[in-house]
Amino acid sequence: MFRNQFRRGVRPRLAHAMRLGLMMAVLASSSGCLLTTDIPDPALDVPGAYKEDHARREDAPPALDWWRAFKSRELNVLMEEAQTVNLDIAAATARILQADAQARTAGSALLPLVSGGASATRSKSASSGGGTVTSGGTTTNASRADHNTFVASLSASYEIDFWGKNRDALLAAESTANANRFDRDTIALTTYASVANAYFEVLATQDRLATAARNIAAAQRIYDAIKARVTAGTSSDLDLSQQETVLANQRAAVPPLRQTLAQQQNILATLVARPPEAVNIAGGTLNSISAPRITPGLPSELLTQRPDIRRQEQQLAAATANVGSARAQFFPTIQLTGQGGYQSVALAALFTPQSMFYNAAVGLTQPIFDGGAIQANFDLTRAQQDELLQTYRKTVISAFADVDNALVSIKQTAEKLRLQRIVLRSSRRAFDLSERQLTIGTIDIVTLLNTQLTLFQAEDALSQAQMAWLQSYVSLYQALGGGWMPKTVNGEGPADAL
Repeated sequence: MFRNQFRRGVRPRLAHAMRLGLMMAVLASSSGCLLTTDIPDPALDVPGAYKEDHARREDAPPALDWWRAFKSRELNVLMEEAQTVNLDIAAATARILQADAQARTAGSALLPLVSGGASATRSKSASSGGGTVTSGGTTTNASRADHNTFVASLSASYEIDFWGKNRDALLAAESTANANRFDRDTIALTTYASVANAYFEVLATQDRLATAARNIAAAQRIYDAIKARVTAGTSSDLDLSQQETVLANQRAAVPPLRQTLAQQQNILATLVARPPEAVNIAGGTLNSISAPRITPGLPSELLTQRPDIRRQEQQLAAATANVGSARAQFFPTIQLTGQGGYQSVALAALFTPQSMFYNAAVGLTQPIFDGGAIQANFDLTRAQQDELLQTYRKTVISAFADVDNALVSIKQTAEKLRLQRIVLRSSRRAFDLSERQLTIGTIDIVTLLNTQLTLFQAEDALSQAQMAWLQSYVSLYQALGGGWMPKTVNGEGPADAL
C-alpha cells in the first residue's frame, strides 16, 4: 500500500519539480549572453634572425638535457640531483598545487551547490483551556503544549552564469595555474644554469690554484738564484728584496682563491639541498670540458620556448579573463534555488508521501548603487591588464637581447681566449729566456721581474678566460629557454626538460 501511495503521490511531485528546474536551466542557457574579452595584441616586431647568429649548418637546437653537451660526468650528476631535490624547484611545485586548488575552487561556482540536512525539534508553548490526550507528536494540557517537528531535506542553489562571470573567473584561475607551471620551469632553468656556472667556477679556481702553485715554485727558483748571486756578490740585497716581494705576492694570492673555491662548493651544496659537509666536488680542470655546438634558431621560436615569456603570456590571459569577470559585475545575477524533503510531527510518519514538501524559486539581483565600487574594480582590472601587456612586451624584447648578448659573448670570449693563449705562449717563452739569462748573469732585475709578472698574470687570465667562455654557453642555453620542448596542450611541459 505504501508503494502505491508513493507512486501516486511522490513521483508526480518529483517529476513536476524536475520539469520545473529543467525548464529554468534550459531557459537560462538558451538565452545566455556570454561577454567575451580578447587578449590585446602586443604588436611585437619580431626580427627574422638574430644579429649575432653565426651558427653552422651542423649545429643543433639545444637538447633537453643540454648540460650533457659539456661532457662532464660530475656536472651531469649534480644536475640530476638538482632536478630532484632543489628546494626552489620544490617550492615552485608546491605553488603549482596551490594554484590548481584555487582553479578547482573557481570552477565550483559553475556547478550547483547541493546540501542535505536533518533536524528534530521539540518546543513547548503556553496553552489555555483544558487538557487533551496526546495525539501523534503533540501533547497538551491546561498549562502547556509540546510540539515535535522532524525534517529531512535536500536543498540546491545554482547561479546561472548568464554573463560569463564565473567562466572568466575559472579561466583566470586556470591561466594563473599555468603561469605557475612556467614559473616553476623558469626557476628550474635558473637553478640548472647556476649549477653549471658554479661548477665551472670551481674548475677555474682549481686551475688558478694549480697555476698559483707553479708560479710560487717559479718565483722560489728565481729567489734562490738571486740569493746565490747575492752570496757571490753579483747581485744586491735590493734585487733579493724585490724578488722576495714577488714571491710573497704569489703566496698571498692563494687564500682568496681557496675562499672562492669553498664558497662555490657551498653554492653547489645549497643547489642540491645538502649541507656543505655532505658534498665532495672532485672538480678537475676546465681543459676537460667540451664546448657545445648549438644554433639559436629563429627569434619567433623563442616565443614558445622561453618559460618566462610563456609565464607572462599566461598572466596576461588571466588578467584579460579578470576584465571579463569584472565587466559581468555590471549585469544582473540570476540565482536558482530549490528545496525538497520530508517534514512531520511524528518520526514514524516522516518518510511518507503526505510528509513530502518542495519549493523552487528564481531570484534576480541587479546592482543599482554601490558608490562606484564595480566601476572602480573594472578600471583596476583594465589597468592590471595593460600593465601585464607592457610587461609581456618587455619580456619578449629582453629575451631577444639576451640571446644576442649571449651570442656576442661566445664570439668575443672565444676570441679573447685565443689571444690569451698567444699571450701565455709568448710570456712563457720570455720567462724561460730570462731564467736562463739569470743563470749566466746577463739579465737585469727589472726585466726579470717584468717577465715573471707577465707570465703569472697570463696564466691566471687564461683560466678566467676559459671560464668566461664556457659560462657564455650557459648564458645562451638560459637565454634560449633551456632545452627546446615540443608544444603541448596549454603550453605545459616538464620542468626537468629544461
